[in-house]
Amino acid sequence: MTRSVGIVSRLFLAGLIVAVCVRCAPVGPDYARPKFPLAEKWNTAPGTGLHAGAVDPAELGTWWEMLHDPVLTGLIRRAIAGSLDVKKAKAKVREARARTGVARAEYFPKLDASGAYTKSRSTDVSGNAPETDLFSALLDSRWELDIFGGTRRAVEAARETEEASRESLRDTLVSLTAELGLNYVGARTYQMRIAVAQDNLKAQEETYQLARWKYLAGLDTELAVQQARYNLEYTRSQIPALRTGLEESMNRIAVLLGEQPGGVHAELAPAGPIPVPPREAAVGVPADVLRQRPDVRKAERELAAQTAQVGVATAELYPKLTLKGSIGLNAETLSTQFLTGSHSYSVGPSLALPVFRGGAIRKNIEVQSALQEQALVAYESGVLTALEEVENALAAYEQEHDTRRALAESAEAARQAATLAESMYSAGSKDFTSVLEAQRSLLTYQDQLAKSEGTVTSNFIRLYKALGGGWTVVLPETAELKNRQDSVGGHDKL
Repeated sequence: MTRSVGIVSRLFLAGLIVAVCVRCAPVGPDYARPKFPLAEKWNTAPGTGLHAGAVDPAELGTWWEMLHDPVLTGLIRRAIAGSLDVKKAKAKVREARARTGVARAEYFPKLDASGAYTKSRSTDVSGNAPETDLFSALLDSRWELDIFGGTRRAVEAARETEEASRESLRDTLVSLTAELGLNYVGARTYQMRIAVAQDNLKAQEETYQLARWKYLAGLDTELAVQQARYNLEYTRSQIPALRTGLEESMNRIAVLLGEQPGGVHAELAPAGPIPVPPREAAVGVPADVLRQRPDVRKAERELAAQTAQVGVATAELYPKLTLKGSIGLNAETLSTQFLTGSHSYSVGPSLALPVFRGGAIRKNIEVQSALQEQALVAYESGVLTALEEVENALAAYEQEHDTRRALAESAEAARQAATLAESMYSAGSKDFTSVLEAQRSLLTYQDQLAKSEGTVTSNFIRLYKALGGGWTVVLPETAELKNRQDSVGGHDKL
């Protein structure tokens, strides 16, 4: 009876200690999301089809579908499935998830079992040397109670680091889709520029033959022939560099897909048009960037994780209470292993208190606090960089539209001037210099127009990348932005 009362008393005491531990608030600072003052609207007023309305998460997540290019859409889907960067980022998420599990395991008791067999022989004074067998088994348990929250802070840090790894995966998707889109537009732009050069080359070839015929007929000088020739050959010299750029763009696309260079050449060899941005698109307000940009969200989660690390370091200042227990079995034969008398046990708490560490614990707290400050600065810097990228993208998108319109007018005027100059030269009312200048201008303006059309679409892609587009509906485990409970930074429960 007395033994039973003792056991109950010990269990009651252990339960009381656990209850007290659960109610103790963990030491160290509690995380509070930093407040960052933001303007209510963009400094660069959206124009040319852009407006400050709320961004549709579906459009943001799959911005490439707004370009209505099936080839681009297919390539991006393949890239998401095959990209090595995405696979690496997913592996990091799995690693972080496992590390969270390792941290949570510290909540539970540790139980170890061991067994041994020894055979010994010793000689006594009479010369006898009996052999002795000893069989032993030991079950040892140890449970460190999380009184001051060091384990809870460690789990918190691991969980926030896991969330940061998820945001890193999303940021990888943002970069991947944008880079693939830019290279695809670059490839189509090179194809258009090559077509422009080849069309001008054909026209200049005809002009060269006309100048040569007029020279042979005595109607013009050899100077016109040589001018037509160097104009022709200069245009021809531009094409190899354009083809090199096209090759590089297509090779880059293949690598982004996780394929060997050359893997998409046959698919992209037929020239296609440059995708055209939609007439209307929403860009939201500055506050949206903090919710939408995975890199900003990642920095905020890293700040939360580092704040928890300060608590982990602070907990080292306090005592550690550990409940220990063991059960041992010892016998000379296996048949007597479980008989009364071969058993032993021990149970009881132990208390460890750091008395002198040379100031190492407090210095470590300073280290973790300094890292927390660095994480805060990194977050604030990330916010400013994100806002800067959006502002720059808005300005570039708007200004390039104006450039494209002006170049379209220039190219049309140059085309008419070239036609008039060629007609007047054929009729003999103008010398070849006017034809030479008109043809040079036509090639220049048409080439610049093709580049500008590609830049308009590229700037649209850069804008949606700056807004954080390309991840919100791509990953099946990702919740839509409209369902987020956090107003800034986001903390998904996936």
